[in-house]
Amino acid sequence: MSKQRRRLLKGKAVEVVQAVQKLCKGRNSKAIKTKRDYFVRNEKKLDFSTVKALNLPIGSGAIESSIRRVVNLRLKGPCTFWCQENAEKMIMLRSFYKAGRWNCLKQMANTHNPVPAA
Repeated sequence: MSKQRRRLLKGKAVEVVQAVQKLCKGRNSKAIKTKRDYFVRNEKKLDFSTVKALNLPIGSGAIESSIRRVVNLRLKGPCTFWCQENAEKMIMLRSFYKAGRWNCLKQMANTHNPVPAA
Protein backbone atom coordinates (compact mmCIF):
# COMPACT_ATOMS: atom_id res chain seq x y z
CA MET A 1 0.00 0.00 0.00
CA SER A 2 2.83 2.40 0.81
CA LYS A 3 4.35 1.79 -2.60
CA GLN A 4 1.04 2.48 -4.36
CA ARG A 5 0.46 5.61 -2.27
CA ARG A 6 3.89 6.95 -3.30
CA ARG A 7 3.07 6.17 -6.93
CA LEU A 8 -0.21 8.10 -6.68
CA LEU A 9 1.53 11.12 -5.17
CA LYS A 10 4.08 11.03 -8.00
CA GLY A 11 1.32 11.00 -10.63
CA LYS A 12 1.72 7.36 -11.64
CA ALA A 13 -1.94 6.35 -11.49
CA VAL A 14 -1.59 4.08 -14.52
CA GLU A 15 0.96 1.96 -12.65
CA VAL A 16 -1.30 1.80 -9.60
CA VAL A 17 -4.27 0.62 -11.67
CA GLN A 18 -2.09 -2.01 -13.35
CA ALA A 19 -0.86 -3.23 -9.95
CA VAL A 20 -4.42 -3.43 -8.63
CA GLN A 21 -5.59 -5.37 -11.69
CA LYS A 22 -2.65 -7.77 -11.35
CA LEU A 23 -3.38 -8.27 -7.65
CA CYS A 24 -7.08 -8.95 -8.32
CA LYS A 25 -6.54 -11.27 -11.29
CA GLY A 26 -8.20 -14.62 -10.72
CA ARG A 27 -10.21 -13.53 -7.71
CA ASN A 28 -13.97 -13.82 -7.97
CA SER A 29 -15.06 -11.93 -4.87
CA LYS A 30 -17.66 -9.26 -5.58
CA ALA A 31 -16.02 -6.94 -3.03
CA ILE A 32 -12.63 -7.25 -4.74
CA LYS A 33 -14.15 -6.61 -8.16
CA THR A 34 -15.91 -3.53 -6.81
CA LYS A 35 -12.65 -2.10 -5.42
CA ARG A 36 -10.74 -2.92 -8.61
CA ASP A 37 -13.41 -1.33 -10.78
CA TYR A 38 -13.24 1.83 -8.67
CA PHE A 39 -9.57 2.28 -9.55
CA VAL A 40 -10.14 1.48 -13.21
CA ARG A 41 -13.10 3.91 -13.48
CA ASN A 42 -11.37 6.73 -11.63
CA GLU A 43 -7.87 6.48 -13.06
CA LYS A 44 -8.03 9.99 -14.52
CA LYS A 45 -9.19 11.39 -11.17
CA LEU A 46 -6.15 9.94 -9.39
CA ASP A 47 -3.75 12.62 -10.70
CA PHE A 48 -2.67 13.69 -7.23
CA SER A 49 0.62 15.22 -8.40
CA THR A 50 -1.27 17.92 -10.33
CA VAL A 51 -3.69 18.49 -7.46
CA LYS A 52 -0.77 18.80 -5.04
CA ALA A 53 1.05 21.22 -7.37
CA LEU A 54 -2.05 23.44 -7.34
CA ASN A 55 -2.06 23.40 -3.51
CA LEU A 56 -5.50 21.80 -3.44
CA PRO A 57 -6.50 19.32 -0.73
CA ILE A 58 -6.14 15.67 -1.69
CA GLY A 59 -8.32 14.20 1.02
CA SER A 60 -12.04 14.56 1.51
CA GLY A 61 -11.79 15.85 5.09
CA ALA A 62 -12.30 19.51 4.15
CA ILE A 63 -15.43 18.69 2.15
CA GLU A 64 -16.84 16.43 4.85
CA SER A 65 -16.18 19.09 7.48
CA SER A 66 -17.90 21.71 5.32
CA ILE A 67 -20.93 19.52 4.90
CA ARG A 68 -21.12 18.95 8.64
CA ARG A 69 -20.74 22.63 9.46
CA VAL A 70 -22.88 24.14 6.71
CA VAL A 71 -25.60 21.59 6.22
CA ASN A 72 -25.93 19.81 9.53
CA LEU A 73 -25.31 22.71 11.89
CA ARG A 74 -26.99 25.45 9.85
CA LEU A 75 -29.99 23.73 8.30
CA LYS A 76 -30.82 21.02 10.80
CA GLY A 77 -32.25 21.87 14.15
CA PRO A 78 -35.14 21.19 16.47
CA CYS A 79 -38.47 21.88 14.77
CA THR A 80 -36.68 22.80 11.53
CA PHE A 81 -37.80 21.14 8.33
CA TRP A 82 -36.64 21.96 4.80
CA CYS A 83 -37.75 20.85 1.38
CA GLN A 84 -34.68 19.70 -0.55
CA GLU A 85 -35.14 22.42 -3.18
CA ASN A 86 -35.29 25.21 -0.58
CA ALA A 87 -32.37 23.80 1.41
CA GLU A 88 -30.23 23.75 -1.75
CA LYS A 89 -31.14 27.38 -2.46
CA MET A 90 -30.20 28.43 1.07
CA ILE A 91 -26.87 26.61 0.80
CA MET A 92 -26.18 28.38 -2.50
CA LEU A 93 -27.01 31.79 -1.00
CA ARG A 94 -24.78 31.14 2.00
CA SER A 95 -21.96 29.94 -0.27
CA PHE A 96 -22.04 33.14 -2.31
CA TYR A 97 -22.09 35.24 0.86
CA LYS A 98 -19.23 33.38 2.56
CA ALA A 99 -17.14 33.47 -0.64
CA GLY A 100 -17.48 37.25 -0.80
CA ARG A 101 -19.50 37.05 -4.02
CA TRP A 102 -22.77 38.48 -2.71
CA ASN A 103 -22.61 41.46 -5.11
CA CYS A 104 -22.14 39.05 -8.01
CA LEU A 105 -25.27 37.21 -6.91
CA LYS A 106 -27.23 40.47 -6.60
CA GLN A 107 -26.12 41.49 -10.09
CA MET A 108 -27.22 38.14 -11.53
CA ALA A 109 -30.59 38.48 -9.79
CA ASN A 110 -31.11 41.98 -11.16
CA THR A 111 -30.19 40.99 -14.72
CA HIS A 112 -32.29 37.81 -14.58
CA ASN A 113 -29.31 35.65 -15.53
CA PRO A 114 -29.37 32.12 -14.19
CA VAL A 115 -26.80 31.14 -11.61
CA PRO A 116 -23.75 29.62 -13.31
CA ALA A 117 -23.25 25.87 -12.92
CA ALA A 118 -20.79 24.87 -10.23
